[in-house]
Amino acid sequence: MALLITEEQKMLKDAAAEFLAAKAPVSAMRALRDEGYKTFNPNLWEEMIAMGWTALTVPERYGGLDFGFVGLGQILEETGKHLSKSPLLSSVLLGTSALKLSDNDALKAKFFPGVMEGSIQLTLALEEGKHHQINSFETQAVKVGDDYVLNGVKTMVMEGTTASHFVVVSVLASEISLFLVDKKSEGISISESILMDAGTYAEIAFEKVKVSAQNKLNLQQDGKLMLDQLMAIAYSGLASELLGIGQQAFDSTIQYLKERSQFGVVIGSYQALQHRAAILFSELELCKSIVLKALKAIDEKDNNAMRYAHLAKAKLGKTVKQVTNEAIQMHGGIGVTDDANIGFYLKRARVVQQLFGDYHYHLDQLAILKGF
Repeated sequence: MALLITEEQKMLKDAAAEFLAAKAPVSAMRALRDEGYKTFNPNLWEEMIAMGWTALTVPERYGGLDFGFVGLGQILEETGKHLSKSPLLSSVLLGTSALKLSDNDALKAKFFPGVMEGSIQLTLALEEGKHHQINSFETQAVKVGDDYVLNGVKTMVMEGTTASHFVVVSVLASEISLFLVDKKSEGISISESILMDAGTYAEIAFEKVKVSAQNKLNLQQDGKLMLDQLMAIAYSGLASELLGIGQQAFDSTIQYLKERSQFGVVIGSYQALQHRAAILFSELELCKSIVLKALKAIDEKDNNAMRYAHLAKAKLGKTVKQVTNEAIQMHGGIGVTDDANIGFYLKRARVVQQLFGDYHYHLDQLAILKGF
């Protein structure tokens, strides 16, 4: 099958590009930072909801659009280009996907309407240590009567301060299980951190938090298998945003090379810079195919979806690091000042590169899957 998006997916991408350019450009991100590092603009989020983005991957039987992850990937790519801040990653890519993968139909029927209309905002509470891994967890769930009790600490939770519910990954009787936990539950404490991308991330402590048995996401299915499927979605989605970051950083740099003059000569006329730009262009073109393949594999339920997801996150992490480094180099000293936007692309790229595993982690996992 050709690695091309459909006409409908292109229309979605174009609509997202137009909307974000008008409503959520880099200047909007600057404003949120300057107003005390606000997580996102609630009015903008309401407009995204009205455009149907929160319903994009929800099955039709629950009132969703069921448009697939290739479609969501096009939107995430555009958010990367504009550095647009919203709960799309935390609530739609991660939280909604966890709910979609669940075999708890009653929980889906209860929560999907609120997720789509925006009254419920989800996020994933996964990480615990300094490095990403999905095989062992310290957070424990214990069956007490008809309910469960959670104890543990989660780190780097995206939009952890604004989400209304957490998808918490824990260990239950030596097996991985996922629970949907209300933020208002007794025993939850939250602390906030601001990273270099001006984004807010939370550390969340769960101390004897009571969770109803009805809020268990994996009733009969294997929790580890469900988590693996969720991670394939997460890696591919983050790769989509990285693609947008890399493309815009490259385009902005090319435009700068065409405009900046030194010693009476446009610097883009120098062959050395042209060669460097040509290498970046070729790498980004390859990245487009890799990301699209990873997204298609999820929609098509390909058995190799995790392999493609690792490949996408590894390749995009490495390439976008190279692109943003070169972008700063070619902009010169102005590139690291607050007056220039290009520095924000490097900062956001560095954070997304680390989220859910860096280049080395995914390259290692890819090698393991290939039998090395």
